[in-house]
Amino acid sequence: MPRCDHCGSHVSDRFARVFADEHGDLNACPDCSANAGIAEVSRDRAGTGD
Repeated sequence: MPRCDHCGSHVSDRFARVFADEHGDLNACPDCSANAGIAEVSRDRAGTGD
């Protein structure tokens, strides 16, 4: 089962497919980020924010 690279929490395979970056890194999850901003937090933590 995939894990969040930031906090280590388990996430579903579906969640990982949707929110992982192009390298397969999952920089945010519902346990360590507000649900409404997961994509934004993930981009910020990965250093690819616009």
